[in-house]
Amino acid sequence: MTGIRLMLAGLGAAVLALTAVAPAMAQAGISDEITLTLGKGGTLHVVEKITGGTGELRRTFLTRTRYDDDNDRLYQVSNVKGGKLTGDVLTVTAPATVEYDVKGAVTASGDVEELRWFAVNGWDTPVAKATVKVSGPGPVQALSCFAGELTSAIGCTSASMNHTGTEADFEQENLAPGQALTVVVGYPKGASGGGPILEKRFSLASAFTLDTVTGGALAGLLVLMLGGLGLLYWTRGRDARVADHEKGAVDPVQNGHFSPPDGVRPGQIGTLVDEQADVVDVTATIVDLAVRGYLRIDEQPRQTYDAPDWMLVRLPSAPTGTLLPYEQALYDAIFEGRDSVLLSQLSGSFARHLGEVRDALYRDVVKQGWFARRPDTERTRWTLIGVVLIGVGVLATVALAWFTTYGLLGLAVIIAGGALAVGGQYMPAKTAKGSAALAHTLGFREYLFSGELGEVPEQHRVELFSRYLPYAVIFDGVEHWSRVVASVTGNGHQADNLYWYHGPAEWDLSNFAGSMRTFTTTTSGAISASRQFRTL
Repeated sequence: MTGIRLMLAGLGAAVLALTAVAPAMAQAGISDEITLTLGKGGTLHVVEKITGGTGELRRTFLTRTRYDDDNDRLYQVSNVKGGKLTGDVLTVTAPATVEYDVKGAVTASGDVEELRWFAVNGWDTPVAKATVKVSGPGPVQALSCFAGELTSAIGCTSASMNHTGTEADFEQENLAPGQALTVVVGYPKGASGGGPILEKRFSLASAFTLDTVTGGALAGLLVLMLGGLGLLYWTRGRDARVADHEKGAVDPVQNGHFSPPDGVRPGQIGTLVDEQADVVDVTATIVDLAVRGYLRIDEQPRQTYDAPDWMLVRLPSAPTGTLLPYEQALYDAIFEGRDSVLLSQLSGSFARHLGEVRDALYRDVVKQGWFARRPDTERTRWTLIGVVLIGVGVLATVALAWFTTYGLLGLAVIIAGGALAVGGQYMPAKTAKGSAALAHTLGFREYLFSGELGEVPEQHRVELFSRYLPYAVIFDGVEHWSRVVASVTGNGHQADNLYWYHGPAEWDLSNFAGSMRTFTTTTSGAISASRQFRTL
């Protein structure tokens, strides 16, 4: 029995010891005694006396909360004494007394001015006990407090005011690390004159707000910028007008010989019409050089499934000194010191010369006085300006959308830049001389496809109809004019070669239309193809 009594006595002592330790464990942590004084202008002066802890402690202030659908509410902490504030983190060495000011803790709420501040929050250690004393510029109208997580609606341990109604007192025990004690005190409206600090929250809907102001500004800016682009085109990009007598059909046959309008050659016509030195312009020039006796085109014999090929043969008696610069550049690029070359051999190797030929064509049309500036340079310049304007518009849109609600105005700049980048393709403008040459050229085209070629002497038909063919290449009429050339002997009788185009054995002019169609297509592909590297 004595042993049992001793055992029960020991258990009782253990229970008493645990009972005594439990409150001590519950109270583990720092004590925070806080005094809040609300002054004029809404500045809240805070004094915190921290005891019951040792070493370095950190508190992370809550400085931003959601205010409404469009704004965040900011709390600005400044003038820190007794600790170090880095960003939103306050570092102190306990025990300590720290002071600081808070702005933005006051807001109007109905007929009262409400002070709301997170008197305790963000400590990295438990807070065993916190007391808060609040005084302000007027009598207390209302008070409340919340403890626990930031979103908690649970009241604090106690909340009261003194007998004069000028001070509010709050108390809370056992806050875990990171938990908060939020105090709310109401004063008469306008007592401190403070207000919340609001910051616009970014959202696409608000950044691109469409209302009377932004819509009107957008419409006005679009009218201004697009109108300016229209004026720019009217003054800089429009072809000069020509007199009515410069227009109309043109008869290029004089005394039975071919005389192109204004002496314009096929490559020049192609560049004049669409303001671009295209591959088809170079192809037409090759055919023109053959027709005019500078080279000969020999179609190579082939089996049924072989790819067609042609031999370009240099004619030694050709007066190359009369060639225009772009024709000479093309002639030299084709032969490169040799007397003949297969068209298939040009594929891949000629592309490096194509730029030189096109460059010479652009220089030629300026030299002819048809353009004041090179069309390719003019297009590039205005397109580049349009791209730069798009970039400026993107930056402006981002800046306006981020800092204001006028993001739509930046879109107007982007639209104008896009219009200029696209419209830059139409900026090359012909001079009066170029416009007159174009009018004659279009008249020649009408004549060429009218079918009314008049009486052409038999002895001139081969030369005359052949001279038409390079121009038909430019005007996309190869099929039609190849048949015309093939019919010059009449009555469907077979004929051998033309003076500038030779076919293989068993070939006659009845095959010429198909051969020429294939030749022009193959040539355009060959001279524009780049050499490909073999991949393993």
